[in-house]
Amino acid sequence: MAQTGTDKYRSNRESFDGIYLDLSKESGKCRFAETGLGWKPSGGGDTFTLDHSNIGGAQWSRASKGYEVKILLRNSGVVQLDGFTQEDLERLNKIFKNWYSTNLEHKEHALRGWNWGKGEFGKAELAFNVQNRPAFEVPYSEISNTNLAGKNEVAIEFSLPVNGDDTGTNGALGGARGKGKKAGAGKDQLVEMRFYIPGTTTKKEALEGEDAPSDAEGEEEQNAANLFYDTLMEKAEIGEVAGDTFATFLDVLHLTPRHVTSSSLITSTDFPQRSFRYRYYEAIKKFMILPKPDETHFMICIGLDPPLRQGQTRYPFLVMQFKKDEEVTIDLNMTDELLKEKYEGKLLPHYEQPLHQVVTQVFRGLAGKKVNQPAKDFLSHHQQYGIKCSIKASEGFLYCLEKAFMFVPKPATYIAYEQVKTVVFSRVGGAVSASRTFDITIAMKEGGESQFSNINREEQKPLEDFFKIKGLRVKNEIDEDTSAILKAALRAEELASSDEEVVAARADRGSADEDSESEDEDFKEDSESDVAEEFDSDHESSGSDEEEEAASDAEERPRKKAKTG
Repeated sequence: MAQTGTDKYRSNRESFDGIYLDLSKESGKCRFAETGLGWKPSGGGDTFTLDHSNIGGAQWSRASKGYEVKILLRNSGVVQLDGFTQEDLERLNKIFKNWYSTNLEHKEHALRGWNWGKGEFGKAELAFNVQNRPAFEVPYSEISNTNLAGKNEVAIEFSLPVNGDDTGTNGALGGARGKGKKAGAGKDQLVEMRFYIPGTTTKKEALEGEDAPSDAEGEEEQNAANLFYDTLMEKAEIGEVAGDTFATFLDVLHLTPRHVTSSSLITSTDFPQRSFRYRYYEAIKKFMILPKPDETHFMICIGLDPPLRQGQTRYPFLVMQFKKDEEVTIDLNMTDELLKEKYEGKLLPHYEQPLHQVVTQVFRGLAGKKVNQPAKDFLSHHQQYGIKCSIKASEGFLYCLEKAFMFVPKPATYIAYEQVKTVVFSRVGGAVSASRTFDITIAMKEGGESQFSNINREEQKPLEDFFKIKGLRVKNEIDEDTSAILKAALRAEELASSDEEVVAARADRGSADEDSESEDEDFKEDSESDVAEEFDSDHESSGSDEEEEAASDAEERPRKKAKTG
């Protein structure tokens, strides 16, 4: 019996249900045909399609939802189809062999759980192998940036979708996913990974296989971490995707968030600054350079909106620290045409200045933001721009700018003068002579307040004078408390002096009074019986009057005899 066109068409298609595309939240139906494959979510949405000419290889392995078919694209991309069963393997082998002329390679993953192994660069992904088996793979398309976090440490930052719900296919781009959209599938997302790479190696040993250059035998050994970093930059096409690097500054100390990293200033639209994704220069709202009171460092503070996010913590400011006397010589990686066309008068092709000045000038040229500095009308008691104080338990420095307060490094706090309702000076407590510090409480017009504590008393007058220049409303509770304490002290002295006069007057009269009082107590006219009791041992209080008279006569007779004799 002859086969109809419809039957022939149906026989050239294979369908699988419950398949997840690129870690998608929702499953869908996957169909294979001679011309390629397609995937459509079961709940409706854009369809993903892949032409057979773009299939460069395929792998079969265990995955989170069953078995996975990983398709390696000829343009260095990766497509992951998860949710197959063991029974689907035979059908898939025939599909890839007959329709796509590709063998479905079986790959087993390392299950030992070791955290040491070997990183190998493939065509489309970075594989971390343990005993020659992959423990995990990282597609280059999911890497947004990489930097040298230390001498032997390389940090890899992963792309994240701008919209957390944006995990479906993009029909406008022929079904191809945008960079980083795979990571949006889960509630918890990996944003950074670090590799510790000790020792030295050559480029041939790092690449190995078909990507290793044939003339690499005589290459000199170099730091393995640096070679890993350079290779990853090339493989992930980070420079091409994000823009050509104009300048790189190594070992920059970030005080907020705390970190030491290299900072690369790139095209006029993006910059990676201790972030997990590329930040835009448009996000820079404030730029400040602040001399540290130690006279040996400068701090550069960058205000971001939206703020930088690290886990659940948001950082609206980046604070970097540079040595005052550290010099740098750098040539910008920029053509003369570009420099003249877009940055004439803003950037120079060559810099040979202190590092903090170069970073400031390059940032200002690329971002087009004004550089704020401490106000010239304010100097501390020690002729510094910053005042040492603290916010709660965090110590830092308070700067008075032309239009705002700025506290750095952590928590970096910016308060515009126009938002201030009142500034209150208050004592810490204790006696006036013993109180060496005071607090400043800034009440905001829209509610809320900020308190800066443990400020040296010597800084009170410079601050008051500056606030008067800026027209800020100041309430000085220190003077009020001082005057109240002085009044109380005066009253206490007056009371003490009056008490002393009264006591002295009483002391002058005390001897006569006491004598009279003692006489009153000791002398009693009608106390004959008491005297008799004390001096007459034979006295009986119950005796008769006649006995008493006889006794008295007996006593008087000898006295008369002695008197006459």
